Amino acid sequence: MRPRLEVEWTQIKDDLKNVFGLTEEELAKYDDISKDDQMAGYEMMQMCRQFENACNQAYMQGNIRGFMHLDNGQETIPAFVADSIRKTDIKYSYYREHTHALASGVDPKAIMAELFAKETGTCKGTGGSMHIYDKDTFFQGGWALVCEQLPYAVGAARSILLDRKLGIAPPDDDRMAIVFVGEGGAQNGRMAECLNAAAKENLPILFLVIDNGRAINTYTMDVATNSDVFAQGAHYGVPGVKCDGQNMVDVMRAGRAVTDYVRGSGPAIMQVHTFRFTGHSPADPEHERGRKFEKKWARDNHDPLKLYEESCEVAGEEELTATKKKVMAEVKEVIAYAKTSPEPPASLAKELEFPDAPDTDYNTKTVPDTAAGITTSSTDAAALARCEEHIVGLKEKAAAGQITIGDAVNLAILEEMIRDPMTTIHAEDLQAGSSYDIPKLTQQTFGTLRAADEIIDEGHFIGKALGEGMNGYRPIVELMNTNFGIYGMAELSSAGNTYATTGGQFEMPMTIIGAGGTAPNQALGAEHSQPFHAYVMGIPGLKICTASSPEAAYGIAKSMIRDNGPGILFLPVKQMKSVKGSVDEGVCLPMNKARVLHKASDASISAGKAVTVLTYLHGVKESLDAMETINADGNDIELIELTSLKPLDMDTIRASLEKTHKIIILDESTLSGGVGATVSALISERCFDELDAPVRRLCMDDAPVPYAASMEKAVVKRGSDLIEAVRDAVAKKL
Repeated sequence: MRPRLEVEWTQIKDDLKNVFGLTEEELAKYDDISKDDQMAGYEMMQMCRQFENACNQAYMQGNIRGFMHLDNGQETIPAFVADSIRKTDIKYSYYREHTHALASGVDPKAIMAELFAKETGTCKGTGGSMHIYDKDTFFQGGWALVCEQLPYAVGAARSILLDRKLGIAPPDDDRMAIVFVGEGGAQNGRMAECLNAAAKENLPILFLVIDNGRAINTYTMDVATNSDVFAQGAHYGVPGVKCDGQNMVDVMRAGRAVTDYVRGSGPAIMQVHTFRFTGHSPADPEHERGRKFEKKWARDNHDPLKLYEESCEVAGEEELTATKKKVMAEVKEVIAYAKTSPEPPASLAKELEFPDAPDTDYNTKTVPDTAAGITTSSTDAAALARCEEHIVGLKEKAAAGQITIGDAVNLAILEEMIRDPMTTIHAEDLQAGSSYDIPKLTQQTFGTLRAADEIIDEGHFIGKALGEGMNGYRPIVELMNTNFGIYGMAELSSAGNTYATTGGQFEMPMTIIGAGGTAPNQALGAEHSQPFHAYVMGIPGLKICTASSPEAAYGIAKSMIRDNGPGILFLPVKQMKSVKGSVDEGVCLPMNKARVLHKASDASISAGKAVTVLTYLHGVKESLDAMETINADGNDIELIELTSLKPLDMDTIRASLEKTHKIIILDESTLSGGVGATVSALISERCFDELDAPVRRLCMDDAPVPYAASMEKAVVKRGSDLIEAVRDAVAKKL
């Protein structure tokens, strides 16, 4: 049995003095907690206890469904939050967040209605128990994957510094971010990455570690060598303190001292040693060793409400009882509100798929009148002049038809970062321009806050971008190779879900750009040849585009940066510097339309010798190179570049099929679960009446892509395969 951490306030003060550098004079102001503040803390503890008791009962009655995670026994933490964390501070929690939301000022009725899946809930019933969000109180989750909230909160803390840099922060701004994490979850590597990031930029963020000794149901000591998370920050120069979570007054004292430190000096860790009186979730069987006995022992001996009632010196039993009765009456009203609230309409699900409609014209999007002035005032004049000179050079290359795909995207990014000062960028090797010059001159022009060179972990900086995106910024993430995005699948998934899960409260204007795909004979081996574009197709809420030319890359990049939802633009890794062309300067291209690159001749269509070919990335060049041989055979193709993989442009595909009635997909993804599989299924379902033969897929084999060219030919399809497939289609060979 893990004993209570009975550390006195005097010891906590010593730690604050020795580790945080606070003086005796500074610490003295935290000694006394007034009666009003103590009673407010006690009332918050009662609200959390009664609210969660009501949640448990409603769950057993079937009014709350799915997973639900209760916080009984840990109520001193919301008491501290209500006392020290302000409405304008940015809060990130995890799946056990009801009480954190209550303490942040979120309406209890709206929280309960969300748990009841009602339209009046915080997220209109789209989020549920694990996903409470409230834009008005800056309560930004409720995240279900353990520790995913950490980099999001770091991004949110960066947004506070960005506001100050751009001159748009409130007067005398001392806002901060707070992120809640369990001591078991804090063993995750994300914690180390985020402590490093917080220390490197001296971010105003508090890591609030809730230490109940359990990593879900496992004893943390069974899986962690050292669960003193507050000491992790020492390596990075981030101070930490640990306190007794059963003592409300001491938690409030420590909380006041630590939050004042964060507001004035930088990041910190506060670890609160508690006991959780409930299992991980009522949906989980309580089969873990000794858990039932432990919970009863903790309730009987270490209930923070009972301990406060027994030691309270500022109020008597009658006043405390009156407070409890008042809260119980409020919770009764909360339950009644949730029960009688209407359910959300079924149509809401599809309405919340994307913040911006797929057919949005991004050329009509404007920025505030203050944007140009903010860019000028927040950017070094000489650096901006050098950037503008560089832009002139890129435009000259484009006018001569000599701009590369990488340079075209660099041009789009620089133009958008000048146009809209809320645009930021994250990348590895950013200062050097990464591999293809996509982020070239961004940091040299806009500084390290708007253009961040990142540690080598895509999930970490995609997560930071997500936090910025929730707080008014428009982040761009450049992936040196899109396959490295595998490290960020959790963050990409959450980015796609955020707009819908928050009931439309938080848009997610995040742009992911990178080189990827699998070119024939690229000799990169399996890990650099994975079809990441296929992996992300199943993530809801993402718009997924490709571009095989400078013109398309430039125009789609500009649109995606202006879009209010998350998108990924895939570029052909082996053609970033070799393919050159022009751009339509200043023009945003649609993100929902395919591009017809070659129309089949009327004669070939009349003779039944025309075939529709769908492809993207390296497949475009393979198809164009094969055209001469295809024409020499007396055949022709209608070549369509799938610049929008999701949503898919079925109108353009059908229009071509109405002429050719035959279709081949030259696909840069695998036989199983590939892009071609999805496209083929949609064509068969929606255009079956136009098909004279089955859809033909030329896709990668399911085997990993080999390095040796002799083997690679058996896995990756190319122009020669397309020539044979066209011959077969015209000859009606299945």
